[in-house]
Amino acid sequence: MKIDRTNYQELLIEVKERIRSAQYTALKAVNHELITLYWDIGSLIVDRQQIAGWGKSVVEQLAQDIQSEFPGISGFSTANLWRMRAFYLAYAKNSNLAPLVREIGWTHNLAILEKCKDDLEREFYLRMTRKFGWTKNVLIHQIENQTYQKTLLNQTNFDSTLTPEISKPAKLAIKDEYTFDFLELGDAHSERQLEQAILSRVEPFLQEMGGMFTFVGSQYRLTVAGQEYFLDLLLYHRHLKCLIAVELKVGEFLPEYVGKMQFYLAVLDDTVRLPDENPAIGIILCKTKDRTIVEYALRESNKPIGVTTYQIVSTLPQEFQGQLPDPTQIARLLAGIN
Repeated sequence: MKIDRTNYQELLIEVKERIRSAQYTALKAVNHELITLYWDIGSLIVDRQQIAGWGKSVVEQLAQDIQSEFPGISGFSTANLWRMRAFYLAYAKNSNLAPLVREIGWTHNLAILEKCKDDLEREFYLRMTRKFGWTKNVLIHQIENQTYQKTLLNQTNFDSTLTPEISKPAKLAIKDEYTFDFLELGDAHSERQLEQAILSRVEPFLQEMGGMFTFVGSQYRLTVAGQEYFLDLLLYHRHLKCLIAVELKVGEFLPEYVGKMQFYLAVLDDTVRLPDENPAIGIILCKTKDRTIVEYALRESNKPIGVTTYQIVSTLPQEFQGQLPDPTQIARLLAGIN
């Protein structure tokens, strides 16, 4: 009997997806066991040092004996055993974080452990790495660019314009400042030059935006009453399931930008949004902004809008220090990263 090619292709697709799913499940199980092993070793070292009063030499001796007993297995050097000890001590008393560390890789855990200052910052990167599948290099880039601080300080009106189940993840999807150090632009550039530079490097642009954005179009045409309007960039957020309208401004934020964005969002919701999608969200991306002016401009807006800034050169601004919300507010926000 001759094989029906259409039916066979469907079968092949289903089998390949099942194989990939099984491989992913197996990798997750292996990672979980590996992290649990490192956790247990760290715990044993801490316990023995506390009970028997052993010093640093026990870790060096243990590393030598393990490598002698298991010569083909890596990962049990003296330095790594010390990391296991520090890993256990950092999370053993935190019931929120202890389960999370088992859901990402060891090298990811080490980057978070070594580069983050407190438990709330670590929780943010643990959850974001798990949620978006960041590679180690992407994770390190996010930490060094202070994504945690920039996310917590973002300026949006989402609490008043989106439902509670959407507003929390939406706030976590938008930063207060983006770093476009991959763009070959000088300090003086036009909005068109900025747009063209972004279009030439779409992949790193989407990564910097947060990892769950897809590109829909540039100079996206909207037609109203026979007149044409062009939106700088139109993206789609896979997790939020909504269109993201982006307007690029190379100068300082002006209040009138909000009215224009409201217009775009209204048209998108009426003419482009699909029935099963959430309301479109706007991002006004400026070179600079005054936070007080932004607060007033967004206060009466009835459409979900965030006002953010961008920089071309990667720096670590000190003004974030002392401006973060209190720990209780941060913890509530982090609960939205599932």
